[in-house]
Amino acid sequence: MITVNLRPDLKRKRARRPLTGSLDGLRNLGSRVKEPALILAVLSWVGVLGWLGFVFVGTTRELSALTPQLEQSRSENKRFKAFLAEKRHQETIRDSLVAQIGVIRSVDGDRYVWAHVLDEVTRALPAYTWLVDLGPAGIGNTQKTKGAAPPPMAAKPAAGKKADTTKVENAAPPPVQFEVNGRTVDIQAYTRFLRQLEASPWITDVTPVSAQTVVEKERPVTAFTIRATFRQADSAYIRTVPLSQSVR
Repeated sequence: MITVNLRPDLKRKRARRPLTGSLDGLRNLGSRVKEPALILAVLSWVGVLGWLGFVFVGTTRELSALTPQLEQSRSENKRFKAFLAEKRHQETIRDSLVAQIGVIRSVDGDRYVWAHVLDEVTRALPAYTWLVDLGPAGIGNTQKTKGAAPPPMAAKPAAGKKADTTKVENAAPPPVQFEVNGRTVDIQAYTRFLRQLEASPWITDVTPVSAQTVVEKERPVTAFTIRATFRQADSAYIRTVPLSQSVR
């Protein structure tokens, strides 16, 4: 069967119409746009809004991820704040107790010194040995004689300057030195007495001053003088007992 195209140009135009229409639209796009600045502004706003949306979504996601950590940090903050408050309270109690103990020590610091001295000397005293007297060392030299000049007064602090009472309060009391005068009929008891005094944790610097033979009640005995210093013993040697005890 033979077909004759009586209009050859019509088929050719129909075949080229889609491509031609798109090319013509592109060519006429510049002529149709009357305000390019407006379109550029609209495109810019669209880009900015898109960027803001992206940032908002990312920030929301990070915030939701950090919320558990925030709650944990708040709970730890509350716990540590309570711990610090309790610590300050305990420190206040400790400072108050330290101050009270300091006052008690300043009052009772030397109250039982001679009780300890008598106890240790009695414990160290051997057999066939007795004491004549016991007292502070050099007491005969420190007694004020008639007409002697009085001791110099302590210098007063200059005007405008405060006296440093902290050093006076914290200064340790001077060591108590004492002398023991006694008699013995056995010279070995005298040396034993020296060794036992040196072994006492409450007595130090035991020094024999003199030892000579004297006659008492028609018998020769050894008269001796010993000088020593009292010291505070370690807490391991201190034994405390209650002042009163209930009896059932």
